[in-house]
Amino acid sequence: MSGRDLFCQPRRLRRGAALTLVFAGVLVAGAATGSFPQPEHPARKAASGPVGLAGRHEAVRRAAAEAMADGKSPTEAAERAVSRSGDRWGAVYSEGEYEEFQEALDGRYTGVGLWARRERDGRIEVTKVQPGSPAAAAGIRRGDRLRSVDGSKVDGRPVTEVVSLLRGDAEDAPAGTTVTLGLQRGTRAWTEKLHRARLSTDSVTVRRLPGGVTVIKIAAFTKGSADAVRAALREAPADAGIVLDLRGNSGGLVTEAVDTASAFLDGGLVATYDVEGAQRALHADPGGDTDRPLVTLVDGGTMSAAELLTGALQDRGRAVVIGSRTFGKGSIQMPTKLPDGSVAELTVGHYRTPSGHTVDGRGVTPDLEAGAGALQRAETVLTGLGDPS
Repeated sequence: MSGRDLFCQPRRLRRGAALTLVFAGVLVAGAATGSFPQPEHPARKAASGPVGLAGRHEAVRRAAAEAMADGKSPTEAAERAVSRSGDRWGAVYSEGEYEEFQEALDGRYTGVGLWARRERDGRIEVTKVQPGSPAAAAGIRRGDRLRSVDGSKVDGRPVTEVVSLLRGDAEDAPAGTTVTLGLQRGTRAWTEKLHRARLSTDSVTVRRLPGGVTVIKIAAFTKGSADAVRAALREAPADAGIVLDLRGNSGGLVTEAVDTASAFLDGGLVATYDVEGAQRALHADPGGDTDRPLVTLVDGGTMSAAELLTGALQDRGRAVVIGSRTFGKGSIQMPTKLPDGSVAELTVGHYRTPSGHTVDGRGVTPDLEAGAGALQRAETVLTGLGDPS
Protein backbone atom coordinates (compact mmCIF):
# COMPACT_ATOMS: atom_id res chain seq x y z
CA MET A 1 0.00 0.00 0.00
CA SER A 2 1.32 3.43 -0.86
CA GLY A 3 0.33 7.08 -0.74
CA ARG A 4 1.54 10.65 -0.83
CA ASP A 5 0.73 13.85 0.95
CA LEU A 6 -1.49 15.15 -1.87
CA PHE A 7 -4.81 13.33 -1.92
CA CYS A 8 -4.80 12.24 1.69
CA GLN A 9 -8.23 11.69 3.18
CA PRO A 10 -9.06 14.33 5.80
CA ARG A 11 -10.24 12.97 9.12
CA ARG A 12 -13.97 12.94 8.34
CA LEU A 13 -13.39 11.19 5.03
CA ARG A 14 -11.95 8.05 6.54
CA ARG A 15 -15.49 6.89 7.32
CA GLY A 16 -15.90 5.99 3.65
CA ALA A 17 -16.95 9.21 1.92
CA ALA A 18 -13.57 10.19 0.50
CA LEU A 19 -14.76 9.97 -3.08
CA THR A 20 -17.75 12.29 -3.00
CA LEU A 21 -15.86 15.23 -4.44
CA VAL A 22 -15.02 13.61 -7.74
CA PHE A 23 -18.11 15.05 -9.39
CA ALA A 24 -18.34 18.21 -7.31
CA GLY A 25 -16.24 20.49 -9.48
CA VAL A 26 -18.07 19.68 -12.69
CA LEU A 27 -21.50 19.87 -11.06
CA VAL A 28 -20.81 23.27 -9.52
CA ALA A 29 -19.56 24.60 -12.85
CA GLY A 30 -22.45 23.00 -14.71
CA ALA A 31 -25.07 24.64 -12.52
CA ALA A 32 -23.52 28.02 -13.24
CA THR A 33 -23.56 27.56 -17.01
CA GLY A 34 -26.88 25.77 -17.29
CA SER A 35 -25.37 22.56 -18.62
CA PHE A 36 -26.49 20.68 -15.51
CA PRO A 37 -30.01 20.87 -14.08
CA GLN A 38 -30.22 23.13 -11.06
CA PRO A 39 -31.95 21.69 -8.00
CA GLU A 40 -35.38 22.94 -7.14
CA HIS A 41 -35.38 25.71 -4.53
CA PRO A 42 -35.83 24.33 -0.99
CA ALA A 43 -38.84 26.58 -0.33
CA ARG A 44 -40.84 24.73 -2.98
CA LYS A 45 -40.47 21.49 -1.05
CA ALA A 46 -40.86 22.86 2.45
CA ALA A 47 -44.55 22.18 2.75
CA SER A 48 -44.22 18.50 1.93
CA GLY A 49 -41.13 17.82 4.05
CA PRO A 50 -37.71 16.52 3.10
CA VAL A 51 -38.53 14.82 -0.19
CA GLY A 52 -36.12 14.76 -3.11
CA LEU A 53 -32.81 16.52 -3.52
CA ALA A 54 -33.91 19.95 -2.27
CA GLY A 55 -35.68 18.48 0.75
CA ARG A 56 -32.76 16.31 1.74
CA HIS A 57 -30.34 19.20 1.50
CA GLU A 58 -32.76 21.40 3.43
CA ALA A 59 -32.97 18.81 6.22
CA VAL A 60 -29.20 18.89 6.59
CA ARG A 61 -29.11 22.69 6.48
CA ARG A 62 -31.88 22.89 9.09
CA ALA A 63 -30.09 20.48 11.42
CA ALA A 64 -26.90 22.55 11.16
CA ALA A 65 -28.74 25.85 11.72
CA GLU A 66 -30.61 24.53 14.78
CA ALA A 67 -27.40 23.21 16.31
CA MET A 68 -25.67 26.52 15.66
CA ALA A 69 -28.53 28.40 17.36
CA ASP A 70 -28.22 26.10 20.39
CA GLY A 71 -24.48 26.70 20.64
CA LYS A 72 -23.67 23.19 19.43
CA SER A 73 -21.50 22.03 16.53
CA PRO A 74 -23.39 22.56 13.25
CA THR A 75 -20.95 20.33 11.41
CA GLU A 76 -21.55 17.40 13.74
CA ALA A 77 -25.32 17.92 13.50
CA ALA A 78 -25.08 17.93 9.71
CA GLU A 79 -23.02 14.73 9.81
CA ARG A 80 -25.72 13.03 11.87
CA ALA A 81 -28.40 14.19 9.43
CA VAL A 82 -26.43 12.85 6.47
CA SER A 83 -25.88 9.56 8.28
CA ARG A 84 -29.62 9.25 8.95
CA SER A 85 -30.34 9.81 5.26
CA GLY A 86 -28.72 6.46 4.43
CA ASP A 87 -26.69 8.08 1.67
CA ARG A 88 -23.62 5.87 1.23
CA TRP A 89 -21.56 8.65 -0.31
CA GLY A 90 -23.05 11.59 1.56
CA ALA A 91 -20.50 13.60 3.54
CA VAL A 92 -19.91 16.83 5.42
CA TYR A 93 -16.67 18.78 5.07
CA SER A 94 -15.36 21.65 7.11
CA GLU A 95 -14.76 24.82 5.13
CA GLY A 96 -11.01 24.16 5.22
CA GLU A 97 -11.36 20.55 4.11
CA TYR A 98 -13.55 21.51 1.17
CA GLU A 99 -11.14 24.21 0.07
CA GLU A 100 -8.30 21.70 0.40
CA PHE A 101 -9.98 19.26 -1.95
CA GLN A 102 -10.79 21.95 -4.48
CA GLU A 103 -7.17 23.06 -4.41
CA ALA A 104 -6.03 19.47 -4.90
CA LEU A 105 -8.26 19.22 -7.98
CA ASP A 106 -6.56 22.37 -9.23
CA GLY A 107 -3.26 20.47 -8.96
CA ARG A 108 -2.22 22.28 -5.78
CA TYR A 109 -1.84 21.01 -2.24
CA THR A 110 -0.23 21.74 1.11
CA GLY A 111 2.37 19.25 2.23
CA VAL A 112 6.06 18.38 2.28
CA GLY A 113 6.32 16.52 -1.03
CA LEU A 114 6.73 12.89 0.03
CA TRP A 115 5.37 9.66 -1.42
CA ALA A 116 5.48 6.68 0.92
CA ARG A 117 4.51 3.04 1.16
CA ARG A 118 4.24 0.48 3.93
CA GLU A 119 6.48 -2.54 3.60
CA ARG A 120 5.40 -6.03 4.60
CA ASP A 121 7.15 -5.70 7.93
CA GLY A 122 5.20 -2.51 8.66
CA ARG A 123 8.02 -0.04 8.00
CA ILE A 124 7.16 3.14 6.14
CA GLU A 125 9.52 3.83 3.25
CA VAL A 126 9.85 6.97 1.14
CA THR A 127 9.21 6.01 -2.49
CA LYS A 128 9.51 9.42 -4.14
CA VAL A 129 10.42 13.00 -3.26
CA GLN A 130 8.91 15.84 -5.27
CA PRO A 131 11.59 18.10 -6.75
CA GLY A 132 11.58 21.58 -5.24
CA SER A 133 9.59 20.47 -2.20
CA PRO A 134 10.55 20.94 1.48
CA ALA A 135 11.44 17.24 1.63
CA ALA A 136 13.79 17.60 -1.35
CA ALA A 137 15.42 20.71 0.15
CA ALA A 138 16.08 18.75 3.35
CA GLY A 139 17.91 16.05 1.41
CA ILE A 140 15.37 13.29 2.02
CA ARG A 141 15.74 10.57 -0.59
CA ARG A 142 13.87 7.63 -2.02
CA GLY A 143 14.49 4.58 0.15
CA ASP A 144 14.78 6.53 3.38
CA ARG A 145 12.76 5.07 6.23
CA LEU A 146 10.17 7.30 7.89
CA ARG A 147 10.11 6.38 11.57
CA SER A 148 7.99 9.10 13.16
CA VAL A 149 5.98 12.25 12.48
CA ASP A 150 5.94 14.88 15.24
CA GLY A 151 7.08 12.24 17.69
CA SER A 152 4.41 9.69 16.77
CA LYS A 153 5.84 6.39 15.59
CA VAL A 154 4.47 5.36 12.21
CA ASP A 155 5.59 1.74 11.82
CA GLY A 156 2.60 -0.47 11.12
CA ARG A 157 0.17 2.39 10.59
CA PRO A 158 -1.87 2.71 7.39
CA VAL A 159 -0.21 4.95 4.84
CA THR A 160 -3.30 7.17 4.76
CA GLU A 161 -2.80 7.94 8.46
CA VAL A 162 0.90 8.64 7.99
CA VAL A 163 0.17 10.99 5.11
CA SER A 164 -2.51 12.70 7.21
CA LEU A 165 0.10 13.36 9.89
CA LEU A 166 2.49 14.79 7.30
CA ARG A 167 -0.18 17.16 6.05
CA GLY A 168 -1.44 18.07 9.52
CA ASP A 169 -5.06 17.27 8.69
CA ALA A 170 -6.12 17.03 12.33
CA GLU A 171 -5.18 20.69 12.83
CA ASP A 172 -6.07 21.88 9.31
CA ALA A 173 -2.41 22.92 9.18
CA PRO A 174 -1.70 25.64 6.60
CA ALA A 175 1.47 26.24 4.61
CA GLY A 176 4.28 27.47 6.83
CA THR A 177 3.49 25.20 9.78
CA THR A 178 6.21 22.81 10.86
CA VAL A 179 6.35 19.05 11.01
CA THR A 180 9.24 17.03 12.46
CA LEU A 181 10.15 13.77 10.78
CA GLY A 182 12.14 10.92 12.30
CA LEU A 183 14.17 9.33 9.49
CA GLN A 184 16.66 6.56 8.94
CA ARG A 185 19.08 5.80 6.10
CA GLY A 186 21.10 2.67 6.67
CA THR A 187 22.53 2.91 10.17
CA ARG A 188 22.07 6.69 10.36
CA ALA A 189 19.01 7.96 12.22
CA TRP A 190 18.12 11.64 12.44
CA THR A 191 15.25 14.12 12.74
CA GLU A 192 14.33 16.79 10.24
CA LYS A 193 12.05 19.78 10.83
CA LEU A 194 10.20 20.80 7.66
CA HIS A 195 7.88 23.68 6.88
CA ARG A 196 4.79 22.64 4.96
CA ALA A 197 4.43 24.47 1.64
CA ARG A 198 1.91 25.03 -1.15
CA LEU A 199 3.01 22.68 -3.88
CA SER A 200 1.92 21.83 -7.38
CA THR A 201 1.81 18.30 -8.68
CA ASP A 202 1.90 16.68 -12.07
CA SER A 203 -0.91 14.14 -12.00
CA VAL A 204 0.22 12.79 -15.39
CA THR A 205 3.59 11.09 -15.80
CA VAL A 206 4.97 9.62 -19.01
CA ARG A 207 7.65 7.04 -19.66
CA ARG A 208 8.86 5.10 -22.65
CA LEU A 209 9.40 1.32 -22.47
CA PRO A 210 12.38 -0.28 -24.26
CA GLY A 211 10.15 -1.53 -27.08
CA GLY A 212 8.80 1.94 -27.78
CA VAL A 213 5.47 1.65 -25.95
CA THR A 214 4.51 4.88 -24.19
CA VAL A 215 3.03 4.52 -20.70
CA ILE A 216 0.81 7.44 -19.63
CA LYS A 217 0.05 7.26 -15.92
CA ILE A 218 -2.81 9.41 -14.62
CA ALA A 219 -2.83 9.55 -10.83
CA ALA A 220 -5.94 11.75 -10.66
CA PHE A 221 -7.94 13.98 -12.98
CA THR A 222 -6.82 17.41 -11.90
CA LYS A 223 -6.98 20.52 -14.06
CA GLY A 224 -4.75 20.16 -17.09
CA SER A 225 -4.63 16.35 -17.04
CA ALA A 226 -6.22 16.00 -20.48
CA ASP A 227 -3.83 18.53 -22.02
CA ALA A 228 -0.90 16.57 -20.57
CA VAL A 229 -2.27 13.36 -22.11
CA ARG A 230 -2.62 15.04 -25.50
CA ALA A 231 0.95 16.33 -25.27
CA ALA A 232 2.18 12.82 -24.47
CA LEU A 233 0.35 11.44 -27.50
CA ARG A 234 1.95 14.03 -29.78
CA GLU A 235 5.41 13.07 -28.57
CA ALA A 236 4.85 9.29 -28.65
CA PRO A 237 6.36 7.25 -31.52
CA ALA A 238 3.82 6.88 -34.30
CA ASP A 239 4.48 3.16 -34.72
CA ALA A 240 4.11 2.15 -31.06
CA GLY A 241 1.14 1.60 -28.79
CA ILE A 242 -0.07 3.43 -25.70
CA VAL A 243 -0.68 2.13 -22.19
CA LEU A 244 -3.06 4.35 -20.24
CA ASP A 245 -2.37 3.45 -16.63
CA LEU A 246 -5.35 4.28 -14.39
CA ARG A 247 -4.41 1.97 -11.53
CA GLY A 248 -4.91 3.71 -8.21
CA ASN A 249 -6.61 6.69 -9.87
CA SER A 250 -9.18 7.84 -7.30
CA GLY A 251 -11.07 10.11 -9.69
CA GLY A 252 -11.08 13.87 -10.02
CA LEU A 253 -12.73 16.30 -12.39
CA VAL A 254 -15.15 14.66 -14.80
CA THR A 255 -14.51 17.40 -17.36
CA GLU A 256 -10.87 16.27 -17.49
CA ALA A 257 -11.87 12.60 -17.81
CA VAL A 258 -14.19 13.43 -20.71
CA ASP A 259 -11.50 15.56 -22.37
CA THR A 260 -9.09 12.65 -21.98
CA ALA A 261 -11.62 10.39 -23.68
CA SER A 262 -11.73 12.95 -26.49
CA ALA A 263 -8.00 12.39 -27.05
CA PHE A 264 -8.73 8.78 -28.06
CA LEU A 265 -12.22 9.02 -29.59
CA ASP A 266 -13.66 10.75 -32.61
CA GLY A 267 -16.69 12.22 -30.88
CA GLY A 268 -19.58 10.14 -29.61
CA LEU A 269 -20.96 9.13 -26.24
CA VAL A 270 -18.72 8.92 -23.17
CA ALA A 271 -21.36 8.36 -20.47
CA THR A 272 -24.94 9.06 -19.53
CA TYR A 273 -26.03 10.27 -16.11
CA ASP A 274 -29.14 11.29 -14.25
CA VAL A 275 -29.71 13.99 -11.67
CA GLU A 276 -32.93 13.41 -9.76
CA GLY A 277 -34.34 11.51 -12.74
CA ALA A 278 -33.33 14.03 -15.43
CA GLN A 279 -31.26 12.20 -18.05
CA ARG A 280 -28.14 13.81 -19.52
CA ALA A 281 -25.17 12.70 -21.60
CA LEU A 282 -21.47 13.46 -21.84
CA HIS A 283 -19.87 13.42 -25.29
CA ALA A 284 -16.30 13.39 -26.59
CA ASP A 285 -15.05 16.05 -28.95
CA PRO A 286 -14.31 14.89 -32.51
CA GLY A 287 -10.80 14.47 -33.85
CA GLY A 288 -9.17 12.14 -31.32
CA ASP A 289 -6.54 9.51 -32.15
CA THR A 290 -8.54 6.41 -33.00
CA ASP A 291 -5.80 4.42 -34.78
CA ARG A 292 -3.00 3.99 -32.25
CA PRO A 293 -3.21 0.67 -30.31
CA LEU A 294 -4.38 1.35 -26.76
CA VAL A 295 -4.47 -0.66 -23.53
CA THR A 296 -5.94 0.65 -20.29
CA LEU A 297 -4.70 -0.71 -16.94
CA VAL A 298 -7.08 -0.72 -13.96
CA ASP A 299 -7.35 -2.18 -10.48
CA GLY A 300 -9.46 -1.98 -7.35
CA GLY A 301 -8.16 1.54 -6.75
CA THR A 302 -9.50 2.82 -10.08
CA MET A 303 -12.48 4.94 -9.09
CA SER A 304 -15.21 7.26 -10.30
CA ALA A 305 -14.03 9.58 -13.09
CA ALA A 306 -11.35 7.00 -13.94
CA GLU A 307 -14.07 4.33 -14.17
CA LEU A 308 -16.12 6.64 -16.38
CA LEU A 309 -13.18 6.93 -18.80
CA THR A 310 -12.44 3.19 -18.66
CA GLY A 311 -16.04 2.29 -19.38
CA ALA A 312 -16.16 4.64 -22.35
CA LEU A 313 -12.98 3.31 -23.94
CA GLN A 314 -14.04 -0.27 -23.32
CA ASP A 315 -17.64 0.03 -24.54
CA ARG A 316 -16.60 2.01 -27.60
CA GLY A 317 -14.10 -0.72 -28.53
CA ARG A 318 -11.23 1.73 -28.34
CA ALA A 319 -9.09 0.03 -25.68
CA VAL A 320 -8.40 -3.39 -24.27
CA VAL A 321 -8.82 -3.14 -20.48
CA ILE A 322 -6.38 -5.19 -18.41
CA GLY A 323 -6.14 -5.65 -14.65
CA SER A 324 -8.75 -6.31 -11.97
CA ARG A 325 -12.31 -5.11 -11.34
CA THR A 326 -12.48 -1.41 -10.55
CA PHE A 327 -13.81 0.08 -7.32
CA GLY A 328 -17.42 0.77 -8.33
CA LYS A 329 -18.12 4.41 -7.51
CA GLY A 330 -20.52 5.78 -10.11
CA SER A 331 -22.66 8.20 -8.13
CA ILE A 332 -22.95 11.96 -8.39
CA GLN A 333 -22.96 14.32 -5.44
CA MET A 334 -24.23 17.90 -5.24
CA PRO A 335 -22.68 20.28 -2.68
CA THR A 336 -24.53 22.77 -0.51
CA LYS A 337 -23.03 25.30 1.89
CA LEU A 338 -24.08 25.20 5.56
CA PRO A 339 -24.47 28.18 7.94
CA ASP A 340 -21.00 27.78 9.48
CA GLY A 341 -19.24 27.59 6.11
CA SER A 342 -18.96 23.81 6.03
CA VAL A 343 -20.23 21.91 2.99
CA ALA A 344 -22.61 18.96 2.81
CA GLU A 345 -22.85 16.69 -0.21
CA LEU A 346 -25.67 14.28 -0.98
CA THR A 347 -26.03 11.82 -3.82
CA VAL A 348 -28.26 13.10 -6.60
CA GLY A 349 -27.75 10.57 -9.39
CA HIS A 350 -25.61 7.94 -11.10
CA TYR A 351 -23.79 7.55 -14.37
CA ARG A 352 -23.64 4.69 -16.86
CA THR A 353 -21.21 3.64 -19.55
CA PRO A 354 -22.12 4.08 -23.26
CA SER A 355 -23.58 0.55 -23.32
CA GLY A 356 -25.78 1.38 -20.33
CA HIS A 357 -23.79 -0.50 -17.69
CA THR A 358 -24.14 0.80 -14.14
CA VAL A 359 -20.79 1.37 -12.45
CA ASP A 360 -21.88 2.16 -8.89
CA GLY A 361 -21.44 -0.87 -6.67
CA ARG A 362 -20.29 -3.00 -9.59
CA GLY A 363 -17.21 -1.44 -11.09
CA VAL A 364 -15.82 -2.15 -14.55
CA THR A 365 -14.75 -5.70 -15.37
CA PRO A 366 -11.50 -5.83 -17.37
CA ASP A 367 -11.28 -7.68 -20.67
CA LEU A 368 -8.24 -9.54 -19.37
CA GLU A 369 -7.54 -10.29 -15.71
CA ALA A 370 -4.00 -9.53 -14.57
CA GLY A 371 -2.24 -8.72 -11.33
CA ALA A 372 1.39 -7.81 -10.80
CA GLY A 373 2.24 -8.61 -14.42
CA ALA A 374 -0.39 -6.30 -15.91
CA LEU A 375 2.11 -4.05 -17.69
CA GLN A 376 3.89 -7.00 -19.29
CA ARG A 377 0.52 -8.36 -20.39
CA ALA A 378 -0.28 -4.97 -21.88
CA GLU A 379 2.94 -5.00 -23.93
CA THR A 380 2.04 -8.42 -25.30
CA VAL A 381 -1.47 -7.32 -26.20
CA LEU A 382 -0.21 -4.16 -27.89
CA THR A 383 2.11 -6.26 -30.05
CA GLY A 384 -0.94 -8.12 -31.33
CA LEU A 385 -3.04 -5.00 -31.76
CA GLY A 386 -0.30 -3.35 -33.77
CA ASP A 387 0.21 -6.33 -36.09
CA PRO A 388 -1.18 -5.38 -39.52
CA SER A 389 -1.72 -9.03 -40.38
